[in-house]
Amino acid sequence: MADRKLLRLSATLFVIGALVSTVEGVLQPRQANPNIHLAKFAEIAHSVDWTAIQLLEFVGVAVFLAGLLVLYFALGETSGTPRWLGVFGAIAAGVTLVLTGVHDAVFGVALKQAVDAWVSAPAAEQSIRFASAEAIAWLEWGVASYQAFMYGLALLLLGLVIVWTARVPRPIGYLMGLDGIAFLVQGWVFGTQGYPPTLLVPKDLEIVIRVALIIWLLIVAWRRKESVQAVPG
Repeated sequence: MADRKLLRLSATLFVIGALVSTVEGVLQPRQANPNIHLAKFAEIAHSVDWTAIQLLEFVGVAVFLAGLLVLYFALGETSGTPRWLGVFGAIAAGVTLVLTGVHDAVFGVALKQAVDAWVSAPAAEQSIRFASAEAIAWLEWGVASYQAFMYGLALLLLGLVIVWTARVPRPIGYLMGLDGIAFLVQGWVFGTQGYPPTLLVPKDLEIVIRVALIIWLLIVAWRRKESVQAVPG
């Protein structure tokens, strides 16, 4: 049986996290191709809200990850393979939160400071400052890659718990698993190519799956009785 109150809290946190991330996405400057550093650095240099926007991204992801952890407790698995899948999924969510903080610190603070130093540097120092900013940008690719891998792993493991136990409808677990796979693909792209145009395919797919997942979980959480029996496949 799934805990209705925790299920509702999880769904609510998912919604809040998604809304915050949507606001961040609207505010995020996205005109320049991130892989063209000269254009992207100029865009970052002219953004007075860059650091605040990345902080907002961290908040959105943190709230969504909190929803994942609450979902783990709502499922209430205490034995067998599903329990360990859930435990490792919860650990992966915690690691993802740490990596998200590192990523947004690198992208929102370190890169912004490096880019501002490049813009304001004397002509003789421009190339050195630009190279320093590029090194930080590549570091951001690496952190983003491992962050996405761990995010995907957390979603995939918790999705497997749902499919295995059917404490909430199994299609929610399938959607969560697909969401996780989309993140794993993004992680590979981040680590090997940075931010190419082809990244839009798994990212757009992930957004569609995420919206469907949240809506379905909301409906289930608010329509269920206090205690619910396992749902057949």
